[in-house]
Amino acid sequence: MKITVIILQAVLLIAASPFISGFIKKLKNHIRMRKGAPLLQPYHNIVKLFGKDETISKDSSYIFRIAPYVLITTAVAAALLSPSFFPSFQISGTGDIFIIIFIFALGRFFTALAGLDTGSTFGGMGSSREMFISALAEPAFLVSVFAASLAAGNTGISSLLPGGVFKISLVCSGLAFYLVLLAETARVPVDNQETHLELTMIHEAMILEYSGKSLALIELAGHIKQLVLLSLLVYIFIPVGSGTGFYIIKIVAVAAVTAIIEVALAKMRLFRVVDYLIFSFVLSLAAVTAFIMGV
Repeated sequence: MKITVIILQAVLLIAASPFISGFIKKLKNHIRMRKGAPLLQPYHNIVKLFGKDETISKDSSYIFRIAPYVLITTAVAAALLSPSFFPSFQISGTGDIFIIIFIFALGRFFTALAGLDTGSTFGGMGSSREMFISALAEPAFLVSVFAASLAAGNTGISSLLPGGVFKISLVCSGLAFYLVLLAETARVPVDNQETHLELTMIHEAMILEYSGKSLALIELAGHIKQLVLLSLLVYIFIPVGSGTGFYIIKIVAVAAVTAIIEVALAKMRLFRVVDYLIFSFVLSLAAVTAFIMGV
């Protein structure tokens, strides 16, 4: 029964993930006083891409062909390990927060390889930028999660579920986690999902050569990754209430904050991102220090 509920939870998370992306985009358009795309546009895009033929460069190898499947597999695996709609059914001892981070790192590695595989100038540039950013983002990611796990005594996901109280250490680690989340999901101020200017793209540059079903899998994996990270954020770092209702409210609230940030801020220059991610790392270290001091 428990396994069935966990699988159902993962299916619901996967099904809802494009909706969150559509909600953020719709809210951004409302703030800008534009009509914009429909709320369910991400679903239409994925269905449309699955119905299109693929164009694959003759210069590409098997890396280019398997990368979308590796990416969607890692996203689904992370969804199975993450708490979302039914957190009380999380299997104790099965999921580890660091495993989820490393699973996403595996997907990023194959995406970067695929960007290099076709020999495209922009693909190589995007892969280089992605690895540059990830080298700074992952340490901050790991330390912020480590700070949160200190109070629980271990890094098991079931131990990090709601039940804590707000402390300075939790606020600092949660803010650091959110700053890195924006970088991991290719959002402003680190990246911009709406731009297709070759010289500013990071994530989009790596997948320029993809089309059809492969591009649909990559897009779906991106939506899933975003909702998984948002779920971890609201459960671990916003310990207010529990249950499905509170989960949905907190996800919508954080998504709304993300939309407001994207409208209010401009994309940073690439080398300013270093300062941004170093700041998130310092916040993570401050969270660890605050926990040691008991605050």
